Amino acid sequence: MKYRQEADTIGTVNVPEDALWGPQTERSRHNFTTGPLMPMPVIRALLQLKRAAAVANRDLGELQEAKAQLIIRAADDLLALPDDQLRPDFPLHVYQTGSGTQTNMNVNEVIAHQTVKSDPTSGVQPNDDVNHGQSSNDTFPTAMAVTSRMAVIDLETSVQQLIDELKVKQAAYWRVVKIGRTHLQDATPLTFGQEVSGWVSMLEHDLNYLQSLADTLLELPIGGTAVGTGLNAAPGFDVAVAEQLSQAYGQHFTARTNKFFGLAAHSGLNVVHGAIKTLASDLFKIANDIRFLASGPRAGYNELNIPANEPGSSIMPGKVNPTQAEALTMAATRVMGNDVTITVAASQGNFEMNVYKPVLLETFLESTDLLQGTIDGFTTKLVHGITVNTEHMQALVDNSLMTVTALSPHIGYHASAEIAQAAEKRGTTLRAAALKSGKVTAEQFDAWVDPLAMTNLNREEK
Repeated sequence: MKYRQEADTIGTVNVPEDALWGPQTERSRHNFTTGPLMPMPVIRALLQLKRAAAVANRDLGELQEAKAQLIIRAADDLLALPDDQLRPDFPLHVYQTGSGTQTNMNVNEVIAHQTVKSDPTSGVQPNDDVNHGQSSNDTFPTAMAVTSRMAVIDLETSVQQLIDELKVKQAAYWRVVKIGRTHLQDATPLTFGQEVSGWVSMLEHDLNYLQSLADTLLELPIGGTAVGTGLNAAPGFDVAVAEQLSQAYGQHFTARTNKFFGLAAHSGLNVVHGAIKTLASDLFKIANDIRFLASGPRAGYNELNIPANEPGSSIMPGKVNPTQAEALTMAATRVMGNDVTITVAASQGNFEMNVYKPVLLETFLESTDLLQGTIDGFTTKLVHGITVNTEHMQALVDNSLMTVTALSPHIGYHASAEIAQAAEKRGTTLRAAALKSGKVTAEQFDAWVDPLAMTNLNREEK
């Protein structure tokens, strides 16, 4: 490989001849070699931020028109590239300095070198021009807020699509009676539509939690520079940058926030991820309910049929496994673990700056990406294809002892319990045991023990 020499404040560095980055990126590339690369949405957010800063500094008279235009064009050219072409120039890892300084400088250096393609004599400097009026301490958390906000929007879309698909099942099976279960034991009847409505409501609540909390990610600490005082940033710079980013992303970002808070704490990321963890918990429960209800087909609950997306076993022919549910529940466990990481990392705001920024952001984005992808698969490849074994559901209801609950208002709890216990002991139906007890006539039993009426469905429909 051929190299060129570049210098920074420490000394000279050999940089690959064709690389757009400079000495600080090259040092970091060798000093931090472990873990995932910085996510591409973060790189794109920083490119957008550098573009916005160039516009703001130009308009505020802080940057010459010619240099500003070169930076803007360079950022636009880089943003136009697909991820696979953009990635080679951004080789740094998440596990680096806790402020994200190396990635901030990576972006500054790449933009500066990109300007040379337009004008070999551009003279654009990474620190003095591309990073003008900025510090890694305020640019990286600004990129954190922007990237996280957009990731949450994508996740919300996936959750809504799952809700919509479940509502289709809710409507289709609204009057299909099945046996309820509590404590893993038989309980009184409900309809499958009612059961699904509970899942829908869980997700609607989760979506509302996310939407109500996510606005905290609109607060940008840009303009705080090194410690929050705004040293070396022109008055109005922060507002101008926030306006540019709002236009770029179609969001109402604001720089009107406490900069000391924005650099030292990441409470917004922490609280929003808490809502994401809650979503993961509910998804775990829903996926488990579905895969258990689909268990069998001969030795399980066998109330639901799920699509056969791939062979379920390497040894057992014809086996169908709930693979989409398994993928979703695995992702949910990861998100729960990520919440611990984020909680601990967010607590480390020592004095004027939190120095766990890269891991905070990468972990947050992993959670949103994992859930979005597995929710999409769960929705389209499992929930969409669910059908109900109506006859089996009805047989379980007919054979249930807990429909005896409908007798309780008429003959009392104690007498009803004796009937249920007698049916279980003798292996007979509840109806037979009730008639044998002499406390209920056939007409009374048929009038009182109506599984559909026990669901109170008519009351709900009114």
